[in-house]
Amino acid sequence: MMKRLPIALFAASMSAPLTALAHPGHPVEASGFSYGLLHPLTGPDHLLAMLAVGLWAALAGGRALCALPLAFVAALLAGFGLGAAGLPLPAVEPMILASVVVIGAMVALAVRLPLLAAVVLVAVFGLAHGHAHGTEGPATGLAGYVAGFTLATAGLHAAGLGLGLGLAQSGRGDLLSRGLGGVAALAGVGLVFL
Repeated sequence: MMKRLPIALFAASMSAPLTALAHPGHPVEASGFSYGLLHPLTGPDHLLAMLAVGLWAALAGGRALCALPLAFVAALLAGFGLGAAGLPLPAVEPMILASVVVIGAMVALAVRLPLLAAVVLVAVFGLAHGHAHGTEGPATGLAGYVAGFTLATAGLHAAGLGLGLGLAQSGRGDLLSRGLGGVAALAGVGLVFL
């Protein structure tokens, strides 16, 4: 039963209507920790990319288990700083969509890049996600907001890792993880047209 729970949670999140997950427009009074915590969860682009990072780390194994999520979070915080300061970063939204497609495809195809290349790739995408959080952030409660979206991001990475590692214990785990990566990549392509 416990082995099926992560699969059921992922399937439920994938079957939810995309309109329910889309950024609904951020209320002016929104600020602080809860707003930051919900921000990565309210857009399928952020949600899928962060889960896919965890899945890819689980498939890669070894030092990638920690390196990929940590690289994403570190770059996310750097990107947040750029966005909050009003410094431009080119093609942020296309990079966010590309992160879903590319990382999902990496999982689907079980691509094993050298660790440094994988870390750089994940960090570039994390920078774009962070910039979006910085430009969409609240005017007040900034420290809580940063803590919230950082915790949510780490939690999504952990969920992807847990799902990938849990699936690896089953006989067809690699195939199931790759299938989930394919679903994420296709969903990312679909988001381009929304």
